[in-house]
Amino acid sequence: MPTTQSVKATVAVFFGGRSVEHEVSIITGLQAFHAIDRTKYDAIPVYIGKDDLLYTGESMGDIENYKNMTQCLKDAVCVLPVRQENGRVALIRRNAKKFGNNEIAQFDVAVPAVHGTNVEDGTLAGLLESLNIPYAGCDILSSAVGMDKYVMKAVLKQAELPVLDARIVTAHDYINNTDARLDEIESAFGYPVIVKPVNLGSSVGISKASDRMELSRSIETAMDYAPRVLVERAVPNLREINCAVLGDADHAEPSVCEEPVLSDEILGYDNKYLQNAGKTGGAKSGMSSLKRRLPAELPDGMTERVQQLAVDTFMALGCNGVARIDFLNDTTTGELYVNEINTIPGSLAFYLWEARGVSFTELMDRMISLAFKRHRERQSLTFTYETNILSGITFGGAKGKS
Repeated sequence: MPTTQSVKATVAVFFGGRSVEHEVSIITGLQAFHAIDRTKYDAIPVYIGKDDLLYTGESMGDIENYKNMTQCLKDAVCVLPVRQENGRVALIRRNAKKFGNNEIAQFDVAVPAVHGTNVEDGTLAGLLESLNIPYAGCDILSSAVGMDKYVMKAVLKQAELPVLDARIVTAHDYINNTDARLDEIESAFGYPVIVKPVNLGSSVGISKASDRMELSRSIETAMDYAPRVLVERAVPNLREINCAVLGDADHAEPSVCEEPVLSDEILGYDNKYLQNAGKTGGAKSGMSSLKRRLPAELPDGMTERVQQLAVDTFMALGCNGVARIDFLNDTTTGELYVNEINTIPGSLAFYLWEARGVSFTELMDRMISLAFKRHRERQSLTFTYETNILSGITFGGAKGKS
């Protein structure tokens, strides 16, 4: 971060990526990009293409340009991130010019606004860690655990938080032992069951099965998106409740609760992003366009219970920044289960914070501050150990032998 108060820090907002949630990430990323307080920070958009290449430029900050992706990329500059001696990261022109400056920009802190596999699962966090740059949101481990729904359940079970039991079906095993796997699921849960890819968000590939034929079809559909599929019993008399959390290991606080209004039994991709999307990329697009009761109209004590479980889940998974925890509630029995965590929620769940009086701009400011705080704390740790162990090592002329 710049050492003088007169120089503003530069924030790089990363979005896109090789994920089925690519387009949703563009919306979230540009919403975040435009919400950053320009009196405190400069901001640059960094688009991750479906080819994993990075692009930046003024044109990348306008959602209208993405409607013609071919032209959008022609107007942009393909770049590579390079760590600088001053602690910043430079974006260097990938196809370097023989003459002139190939440095396009430098930044001090990153905001990942990505969704899904190959980006939200810790991959992008790993790149930013290797660049030794502050970044907002969850670290590598919490991102990876949060993305894998089965591992997440295991961690939350260990923390004695309520989750539904589940079975994992792998593609290779299912192909070779189809009837046995179907028998096991029927014996464990009966019907109906929910089937979903183990590591996707935005409800991609999720479906409900009420008999053996539907179960087989649902597993095969989910396996189009992931080699491991999670199956769990469907909660009857279902009400879905969402709550966001903002903070870190030292302090975290919950947002208001929302209850999505479902047009189907499962809150799917179409419900979340394609219906009533508003102006694409604006404040009323992405997850913010979803029909919802906000705040949720819940029975006495339920709101506080959800909020506490949300914070407990956030802490148990070691999260940072903002995350959204989704719950399943049986309205007849009152049972409440943690369904999943979105370590980078659609639209960064800003609408849940606005309902609490926290603007999108303030939300971004607090996330950036948390990024710098974590980086300072990590810089105080020891990552090298001075030793002369290599001074006495020889291979005696033969590779691999001492």
